[in-house]
Amino acid sequence: MADHQESSLTLPSVPASVAAARRFVTGVLADWGLPSDAETIDVTRLIVSELSTNAIQHTFGQSPDFTVEVQLDRDEQLRVGVTDSHPRWPQRLPAAVQQDNGRGMVIVRFLAAESGGRVMVTPTDCGGKTVWIVLPWPRPGT
Repeated sequence: MADHQESSLTLPSVPASVAAARRFVTGVLADWGLPSDAETIDVTRLIVSELSTNAIQHTFGQSPDFTVEVQLDRDEQLRVGVTDSHPRWPQRLPAAVQQDNGRGMVIVRFLAAESGGRVMVTPTDCGGKTVWIVLPWPRPGT
């Protein structure tokens, strides 16, 4: 396999795009040889779902689209980023007992950590941000 592979997809900031983002990531990981029953696919799909939802709901219409980017370096490290053009970075909100939303980044950070990865946010040149997850790429047979 190549030392570096990447793929990206830009979608409109509408609710139906969340499912499209999940399908995109699932397809890319399968194309790169990850078995469909690999835990990394489930974790990544859930994280992309949360980050895509955030890009739609928390940009308050100021980001007409968002981009999902998937990178694989040397069959060792998987990076998945969701970029939007809104300047506000994700906030860690207190988890109130009766709160119906606002737990997305808590879930993302937990899933990344449980998988041996991490979450980071980087600014974009246009004033927005990319929320990245970095996960170890599973070795065959693990």
